[in-house]
Amino acid sequence: MKSNTRTALFAPELSMAPTSGWSSVTTVMRRQPAWLALVLPLLLALLMGWLDYDTGWEVSLFIFYALPIFLAVWWSGSRAGLLIALLSGVVWWFANKSTHPYDTQMGYAWALVNRVFYFCVVVFAVTAVRSRQEADAARIQMLEERRQLEQDIVSVSEYEQQRIGQDLHDGLCQQLAAIGCAARLLAEELQALAVPAVRDAVMIEASIQQAVLEARNLARGIFPVHVDRSGLAAALADLARMTSQLTGVAIEVKEGIEAQLDNPEASMHLYRIAQEAVANAVRHSSARQIVISLQLTGSELELRVEDDGTGMTDRSPDAGEGMGLRTMRYRAQALGAVLEIKPRAGGGTTVRCRLPVQTQLEEAHTHG
Repeated sequence: MKSNTRTALFAPELSMAPTSGWSSVTTVMRRQPAWLALVLPLLLALLMGWLDYDTGWEVSLFIFYALPIFLAVWWSGSRAGLLIALLSGVVWWFANKSTHPYDTQMGYAWALVNRVFYFCVVVFAVTAVRSRQEADAARIQMLEERRQLEQDIVSVSEYEQQRIGQDLHDGLCQQLAAIGCAARLLAEELQALAVPAVRDAVMIEASIQQAVLEARNLARGIFPVHVDRSGLAAALADLARMTSQLTGVAIEVKEGIEAQLDNPEASMHLYRIAQEAVANAVRHSSARQIVISLQLTGSELELRVEDDGTGMTDRSPDAGEGMGLRTMRYRAQALGAVLEIKPRAGGGTTVRCRLPVQTQLEEAHTHG
């Protein structure tokens, strides 16, 4: 019996929350001409006046005039709200003119001034709320556009790396391989003619073959074609082998689970994070030994890159001045993962990327 552990990625998806009915109505009304958006507030103000007239002075309804004023401001702006506020004052005046208890018109007029002042306060309060809501909406839109821009930048960068890697593999590598074949044929002809220059031809062929190998390693690093459903671990092993050959730094890949991510984009993000961490350790930390591990810990898939270099600078790791660190953090954020960059016990740096996963165990029976 053989047990294979498969991990399926919880791919984070940004889903817009369903728009509420009130928001939909507000959106529709704000798109209408100003006079059309004022029809309903005007009718409500007249309705309040009729109810106010019908109930008499003893049952005052003046506070309910705030409803049409609110709708006017919310849909059409403060000027429309002031217009409805003044209209509500006029409606209130005529609705209570025959039943008010004031002995003089001056007293009743002063009561009107108080009501209109209340209506204007409602206008300014609703205007402030609307301005805050619009500012929040603009800020959210700016953040969404910024996130989309960052995603586009990373996508373009990824596409260009893949294109360059593909061109290296299909173009330069093939041309070098053809030149190597020509050098081999030349060496064979010179050897058949017993020309002393055959040794030089063999050396040229060997140099070309070495150049082909290095070009293919570079192409594989730029465009790791095997980073797919089940190839993340293999791609990390290739990264370690290629970087070790080019730099002389000892890089170890610890064997963990057989990580099978259903999302190839997630595999590519994890690979790029590991690639950037290894590059930083080689270029900036003078590391002589690097350890890469990919393990399942509980409900999280953890990618860890540790080095024995000079460690981090005095600046906070969260500062993220470098483009590489910002790109790593963005890739982790795009995955819904947690990226930690901190000093390693005993010297050096530890980079951890913890990704939530769902583990499914599948049993496959084999017969010996």
